[in-house]
Amino acid sequence: MTTQALLVRLPEGLVRRLRGHVPARRRSAFVQQLLEDALPPDDGGDDDPLYRAALAVERDAALTDEMMLWDRAMAGDGIDAAGNRRRR
Repeated sequence: MTTQALLVRLPEGLVRRLRGHVPARRRSAFVQQLLEDALPPDDGGDDDPLYRAALAVERDAALTDEMMLWDRAMAGDGIDAAGNRRRR
């Protein structure tokens, strides 16, 4: 695996904590693990919690019905489908 250097600016207090808790030769691996744990996989698979939440919302029939009611209720709100304000 090839690597790249990355310049990241962090608050002094956070850097002090990092240096105090993570040995110098382990900092890159530490940050790499944090990023791997925090970011969704490249394949955009089903492991992404936001993707799973979106699927759950789509499958929720009651929520879908409620959103349809909101869409109907807000149809004349003065904003067209493109997000532009309608003129009166």
